[in-house]
Amino acid sequence: MKIRKAVFPVAGLGTRFLPATKAMPKEMLPVVDKPLIQYAVEEALASGIEQIIFVTGSGKSALEDHFDRSFQLEETLKQRNKKELLQVIESIVPNSGTIIYTRQSEPLGLGHAIWCARDIVGDEPFAVLLADDLIQSDVPVLHQMVQEFDRLRASMVAVIEVPKEETSKYGILETEEPVSGTIRVRRMVEKPPADQAPSNIAVIGRYILTPQIFSILGGHHKGAGGEIQLTDAMSKLLHTQPIFAYKFQGVRFDCGDKAGFQMANLAFSLERPEMRDSLQAFIRTLV
Repeated sequence: MKIRKAVFPVAGLGTRFLPATKAMPKEMLPVVDKPLIQYAVEEALASGIEQIIFVTGSGKSALEDHFDRSFQLEETLKQRNKKELLQVIESIVPNSGTIIYTRQSEPLGLGHAIWCARDIVGDEPFAVLLADDLIQSDVPVLHQMVQEFDRLRASMVAVIEVPKEETSKYGILETEEPVSGTIRVRRMVEKPPADQAPSNIAVIGRYILTPQIFSILGGHHKGAGGEIQLTDAMSKLLHTQPIFAYKFQGVRFDCGDKAGFQMANLAFSLERPEMRDSLQAFIRTLV
């Protein structure tokens, strides 16, 4: 089946970015001039996704408003003949019915957030995108994965290599051989300490999952941090279905981390011709 639906878990509180996220969803933090969530939604739509499913929580109205019409702003831009800006604002809003919202009433983890979308996804494979993981690439990473899914017809995770001392921050994989391209997964461990990690191959926020994951998540088994972990559910799925690790083409920025967020702003700013020269000159004065 074609990958038509993508789930975006966006109910988190963003405590690592307080006080900026006290009244603003962390997904609305801007990289250059676009919020993180917009990059993720654009990646999904460019990869053939037809339905965006936001799993939200309280305090996320700014996110919902961002992907809705703003008639007063649009009219003001028209009156001021700001055609290019008007086009940008109008392009943010997908066609009616493209975005669906559901609530995660309790902060019980990523696995629980995905389970909350079960009735909307239904009995078909689907994608999951975490907006915190911003990826700079010529071809959208989800598009790369969809092409692999069309060949393999199995669940997939995007992976990177991390320093051994950082394995406790990620879901870590044991694979059949060193990861190059697409490799079958043997085992998955959620946030293992460095001395217990099976490798340094870490899962990041791009997944393609089969609907069988929902029945496992529905057990509400808690793992690391007392939360319902997606990695744990995928470990159980491995007993009945193959899962593949995909080493994508692109550079990933961890925008859930303050340093990673600043790196993303710098990297994406340097892609802009109108900003590049000024930034490079400023960077030279710093280093």
